[in-house]
Amino acid sequence: MPEYVKYTVFLTEWGYFGLAGSGSGLLRTHLPGAEPQAVKSLLLKGLGPAEYEGAYLMSVQEMITAYFAGAYVNFDKGICIGLDGLSEFSQRILTACRNVKYGKTISYGQLAKMAGRPKAVRAVGAALAGNPLPLIIPCHRVIYSDGRTGGFSAAGGKRMKEKLLRHEAKLA
Repeated sequence: MPEYVKYTVFLTEWGYFGLAGSGSGLLRTHLPGAEPQAVKSLLLKGLGPAEYEGAYLMSVQEMITAYFAGAYVNFDKGICIGLDGLSEFSQRILTACRNVKYGKTISYGQLAKMAGRPKAVRAVGAALAGNPLPLIIPCHRVIYSDGRTGGFSAAGGKRMKEKLLRHEAKLA
């Protein structure tokens, strides 16, 4: 559990988006939702006490707002993230997933290879299902090798995953 947590919920063209983090970096994101209170509740679930700060990670807020407005945005490794509390395997998979570029997709098997665990294809899906930073760690870009979208445990489910992929395909 982080020592302190700051968070913000802000409006994008797709709805309210949430960010939460601590001194170790960004800990959680929540994809756009219609109700700011619901986004806040889900964002902070299990994190303990948190302090609202409207300007928290303003540069990241601006990138996310631009992304949902239709701009090409690469959430690169310049955004400090905290993956503490996740298994070493999950951290490895999520770190590798950060390398999947905007508008591109890869298969679960390709991601397993990128992470140095080529035989762990099924476990990759479980690691992605626990992604605390959807969008920043673009797990929506990981699909089945036959081109099917696959599941998506983040807010909005499979529909959101497909919408994000269509959104990115417009500018890719």
